[in-house]
Amino acid sequence: MNNDSLVQLLILLVGIIFLIIFALISALIFMNIKEKRRLNEKIKREQSKNQIKKSQIIYTPESIMNFMEFEKIEDNMILQKNGKFLMVVECQGINYDLMSEMEKVSVEQGFISFLNTLRHPVQLYIQTRTINLERSIEGYKNKLKDIERKYNSLEIEYENLLKSSDNSKEIIDKTKYELVKQKNLKEYTADIIRDIERQSLNKSILTKKYYIIIPCYQSEIEAGDFDKAELKNMAFSELYTRARAVINSLYACQVTGKILNSEELIELLYIAYNRDESDLFWLEKMKQAGFDELYSTAPDVLDKKMRLLNKQIENESISLANEKINEAKREKEIKVMEIEKNKDELVKEKAKELIKKHKRYVGDIIAEKAISKLEKNTNENSKSEKTESEEENKDVNIQEKSRRGRPRRKV
Repeated sequence: MNNDSLVQLLILLVGIIFLIIFALISALIFMNIKEKRRLNEKIKREQSKNQIKKSQIIYTPESIMNFMEFEKIEDNMILQKNGKFLMVVECQGINYDLMSEMEKVSVEQGFISFLNTLRHPVQLYIQTRTINLERSIEGYKNKLKDIERKYNSLEIEYENLLKSSDNSKEIIDKTKYELVKQKNLKEYTADIIRDIERQSLNKSILTKKYYIIIPCYQSEIEAGDFDKAELKNMAFSELYTRARAVINSLYACQVTGKILNSEELIELLYIAYNRDESDLFWLEKMKQAGFDELYSTAPDVLDKKMRLLNKQIENESISLANEKINEAKREKEIKVMEIEKNKDELVKEKAKELIKKHKRYVGDIIAEKAISKLEKNTNENSKSEKTESEEENKDVNIQEKSRRGRPRRKV
């Protein structure tokens, strides 16, 4: 074989080798792509199965309580499922950075003595909360309403004192002082409400609550055959003794504490399990809204109808009472107008009665002459009134005739 044929053979072999390598690489890439697709499909199937399983889960109060680490809250204690009882002491923090060196040393020594006096395990728990100023605003608004009612009553009282001339200057000045004082208090409270509402727009106002959790196990207090109620009472006595000892020890380092009651324990756990919702709905508002109920029912139709009827009766009774009061006022006004119109006649009739009553003192002749004069004046007045009315009617007729004039001739 010559050199040219060898070169061509080598080139052919190299080409075949490259084709084989390219085919192997393509096959590997295809297999990888196929494997990835298979894995993706498998993951999607598993996700869809999990979604179906989650949608089929039915949450019940029992399942929720099984998820919780406690069984119930009773007698200012948290009762756990493993025979463990908990009592919580809330501590009021101190501003350690603003203290002098001697005060800091005394606080540290008090805390060391507190740790040395512990004869049982405790847990320190710090809870960060968002300050909700809505409750403070509602409280101040209720106080503002009371202040406004008192201010309005004082204002009416002061106006009545000014109108009356029987009151001394000392009483008027004293009432004015109380009125000005109440006015300033009303304006000050309104300013506080505005400032708090402005601060409530800032959602980053945080506060920290410090708690000491004191446990007591059922194995520590079992000394005989006791039922659950007796065990609970014994656990409460033991926990209360430990909590009071902790509070007294903390007092040495200028920290005050108190034992949380059942409602405060519920709030503590509610905020711990609902970090986001607790900023919008605090415990009291949630209870008022009925979020703790598993279902809600509509009010009874008859009760609803009864409330509407009562409201309708109240409104109609108010309108009827106002109508009758206005009618009585109108009748009284008409009676007063009639008395004013017939005042002269009533005066003369009263004068006649007085003359007849005292006839024996003035004499019969004088009394008869006085009565005749009264009757004469009455007749003259009636004649003059009649003449005046006729003249008025005559003037009216003359005016009407003058308005008419001569009829116009038609063109």
